[in-house]
Amino acid sequence: MYQKISEELLTFLRKSPSCFQAADQVREALVAHGFQQLKEDEKWNLEVNHSYFTMRNSSSVIAFTIPENARNGYRIMASHSDSPTFKIKENPEMAVEKKYVKLNVERYGGMLCAPWFDRPLSIAGRVITEENGELVTHLVNVDRDLVLIPNLAIHMNREVNDGYKYNAQKDMLPLYGDITAKDTFMKTIAEAAGVKEESILGHDLFLYNRQPGTIWGASNEFVSSGRLDDLQCAFSSLQGFLRGDKKEHISLFCLLDNEEVGSGTKQGAASTFLYDTLMRINASLDLTYEDYLVNLAKGFMISADNAHAIHPNHTDMADPVNRPYLNEGIVIKFNANQKYCTDGVSAAMFKSLCKKAGVPYQTFTNRSDILGGSTLGNISNTKVALNTVDIGLPQLAMHSPYETAGVKDTWYLIQAVEKFYC
Repeated sequence: MYQKISEELLTFLRKSPSCFQAADQVREALVAHGFQQLKEDEKWNLEVNHSYFTMRNSSSVIAFTIPENARNGYRIMASHSDSPTFKIKENPEMAVEKKYVKLNVERYGGMLCAPWFDRPLSIAGRVITEENGELVTHLVNVDRDLVLIPNLAIHMNREVNDGYKYNAQKDMLPLYGDITAKDTFMKTIAEAAGVKEESILGHDLFLYNRQPGTIWGASNEFVSSGRLDDLQCAFSSLQGFLRGDKKEHISLFCLLDNEEVGSGTKQGAASTFLYDTLMRINASLDLTYEDYLVNLAKGFMISADNAHAIHPNHTDMADPVNRPYLNEGIVIKFNANQKYCTDGVSAAMFKSLCKKAGVPYQTFTNRSDILGGSTLGNISNTKVALNTVDIGLPQLAMHSPYETAGVKDTWYLIQAVEKFYC
């Protein structure tokens, strides 16, 4: 089972080179399971015992099911669709000494820069055209090795292995072609999107690593790929959501964008997307605002974003006693300063869930002298407040374009999520 699920995960990752394709993969899976898509600019007429989903910005998705008893609290699980990368700037082509063409990019999120060098990259995202007076989104993936960020030879910087501070504007610009490639970039994008170059009015395009994901190790115990953070959790959450009975609670699956840049967008965890969806469910079922508050008080939310495993070469960088390892279970994340929103109550609720599902769990805190990252749980709670736990799957090389996790942990999370959506 571990091998099969890991292969399915790698297929999902391969088909999700950007947040837009990741959201579209979720959309396809929901449609295949009978979920009806709702548009935010249309009135919703919801019925009990039915399943629905809505999208915002083509990069965030909320799916939900309405049981017979709509007053038994919410079950909500959220992960994010974006990963650290480089975004293509407007007017990106830059000629170099009339010999090369490189592309102007800027950093999206906080990534490890060094692994981006000297590997085949390409570009994916979306373009916007106008058709019959309306703006239309087209997903685009240039599905071939297209660009590369070349390293400077060690002969020209012999101190590079002693530490180097990368300059995003100078060091990280990808090579697109020789000078004959001048003025062809948007044509290449248009051809991949199946539109005319002159019809493109806007775009959101990102670099992605072309190296295929793989299952490896002495016993095939590891899985490596780009975008494991956080699409491993997104994939596991979706699989568990689809497998769950979803009969006891109003159940919601959330895939939210822009976590890597703070979530402060109309489609991020700091937006009203989840609140708006809950309010529309509430109104469509003729429930009162007090009913909504009661459902929140009865509810439980899981914020799922990958966690740091013990690094085999840097075991000293972890907390002395909270030490997650690959293939040893779901990680419950704690932080006294509320970078993670887990508290005693939500931790107990999740541990009880894991015991019912028969899956192992671990705990993570940062070393007390090292600042850690944050995630979408506490941000989402500022809009929709309910008992929430921050969890993740253990991985190595977080925010690298090629990350590593354990083959067992994806299956563990799927089982826990299936039990969550009872």
